[in-house]
Amino acid sequence: MNQMNVWGMTDIGLVRKENQDAYVTAQHTASGRTVGVVCDGMGGPAGGRVASQIAVSVYLEELEKLLTADQTPQQLLEASAQAAALANQAIQAEAERREECRNMGTTLVSAISYDGGVVVTNVGDSRAYHITEDGITRITKDHSLVESMVDRGDITAEEARRHPSRNLITRALGPDISADCDGYICPMNAGEYLLLCSDGLVNTVTDQEMLFEVIHGTGRTPAWTGCSPSPSARARRTMSRPS
Repeated sequence: MNQMNVWGMTDIGLVRKENQDAYVTAQHTASGRTVGVVCDGMGGPAGGRVASQIAVSVYLEELEKLLTADQTPQQLLEASAQAAALANQAIQAEAERREECRNMGTTLVSAISYDGGVVVTNVGDSRAYHITEDGITRITKDHSLVESMVDRGDITAEEARRHPSRNLITRALGPDISADCDGYICPMNAGEYLLLCSDGLVNTVTDQEMLFEVIHGTGRTPAWTGCSPSPSARARRTMSRPS
């Protein structure tokens, strides 16, 4: 399953005045692999938007040089981590050059297909979910203050959703000299789904609501195929709910 049906969108939502998310999906020409990356910027009106755009651009450019058709999933994870590290360096270089972007940074979550599934990379609190008719599974682990609190048993996962410090992340591209990535190998079957998203979606709807929209929506047509009901209708219906 090197090739996948892919669909993406970004939306400013109902709260913020500026959208600092960025995403790219692409079919890698040499290897035939499908690549997707989502970034959520931070660091002021200018900085967040610049950081996320740099990250998706540099990450994809580097993968164009690194990916081959015969790489194992572990080798794909290494290539993804290398591309993310170079994106981190590019953000830091731009921050040094521009005073208004001095504190910018961004999360990153990405996926690269292989024959049998995808490899996922993440830094920060943007997430990847594996969705099937049997349920929804979060692949990634947030690098955030509230995730650490949940791990320690200080708060529950439900309390973390409304915690006043839920937006504080502990790892990101840009601010960290060495922004270590977490990597995951996720086997997938035909007819299953991978969802990459920023915390804007996670903080608006529950995992079960995401599962329902992807699998059921207003009908039984699978998402990301371009058929009715459209992925656009499902995503906009999900993201238009007040938090």
